[in-house]
Amino acid sequence: MRTLPLTLAAALAATLLLTACDDGKTGDDDAKNADPANGSACAIGDLGVEVGAGAAPAAGDTGNVTVTLTNRGAQCTLKGFPSVDLAAEDGTTSVSPEEGAKAQPLTLGKGGTTSFTITYVRGEAGSAKSLAVRKASFTLPGAPEDAHDLTWSYGEVARKDGGGAAQASVSGFESSGD
Repeated sequence: MRTLPLTLAAALAATLLLTACDDGKTGDDDAKNADPANGSACAIGDLGVEVGAGAAPAAGDTGNVTVTLTNRGAQCTLKGFPSVDLAAEDGTTSVSPEEGAKAQPLTLGKGGTTSFTITYVRGEAGSAKSLAVRKASFTLPGAPEDAHDLTWSYGEVARKDGGGAAQASVSGFESSGD
């Protein structure tokens, strides 16, 4: 008769112990930072930066600016999205990640490459519904204090609904090479 209550108590204790374990899921704050178990966060100073663009030819057209990063240092990890700001004379606006995009952790060994893409809608020159971007600045997840500036020579960027935010988005990091 005593074995049933003891068995029940042991099962309850085991259940409580298991629910206290980490489920392996990451929260939003974790997605912004590198996972130390997989290497340290990549730093701008350890990466070569190349920019290629498929500029939008006319107002209303979509353009892409692809930023390729090459790791010149020790193995590092990118976990999250790059943070991109577009700067104009009348202010700065942050670029949101592509709608529905999921950030995938990416480990870069020495010589490894990755890229991300800024997609934008070209605005009409001189229009109040456009942002006269002069510079794009980006930081990497886990290293928000290290910014890299890019001269923006791809035309004005349309504003969402004529407001302050730019009609632009940024992709997650994509694997390059093998």
